[in-house]
Amino acid sequence: MTNTPQQKTPWPKYETDTLDGRRQRSERSRKQIIEAMFDLMREGDLRPSATDVADRAGVGLRTVFRHFEDMDSIFEEMTEDLKKIVMPMVFAPYEATCWRDQLMELVDREARIYELVFPMQVGLLARRSGSEFLQRQYAYEVGLVRSTLQSILPDAVIADKTLFAAIEVNHTFATWHRLREDQDLTVEVATETIKRIMAALIADIDVE
Repeated sequence: MTNTPQQKTPWPKYETDTLDGRRQRSERSRKQIIEAMFDLMREGDLRPSATDVADRAGVGLRTVFRHFEDMDSIFEEMTEDLKKIVMPMVFAPYEATCWRDQLMELVDREARIYELVFPMQVGLLARRSGSEFLQRQYAYEVGLVRSTLQSILPDAVIADKTLFAAIEVNHTFATWHRLREDQDLTVEVATETIKRIMAALIADIDVE
């Protein structure tokens, strides 16, 4: 049994009775297709078919392939759209000034982000081996976690390879997924679990 989070779809809903031109209608259909794929993945269908996506979006199958070359193309655009929502959260200034407090603040921030993109990330893990785009996306996300931590942590912590690796692995989506789905923890408990791990890892660090 899975425990996939049932958060609201991050995209705004389109008003179906809005009068607009052909270009606006085309854009609306495109976004409805992306949203449909996200919703299906959120519900546990990690490899939805084009027919399933078309049915959920309320469009014809020909419309799906008029907008997208294949299913990975939908996934790619969904990823790019989510980046526009997530990246401001990633790069928002920290309220804390101490690196220890910033590290804990980062845990809270990642919990919000990982919950938002949970369906897409699970799909990425399931489909990555067969997609060059998803492999590149995974490498990008690994690098983003690493660079974010490097911007917070003192040089002495970064230089300690085993310590830094222990910190980094607990900030990845893979760890969040393990806590939320495999261990069936709530968001709050999963967040506090990671904070407890962080506190233990940095307890003996004598650097301010």
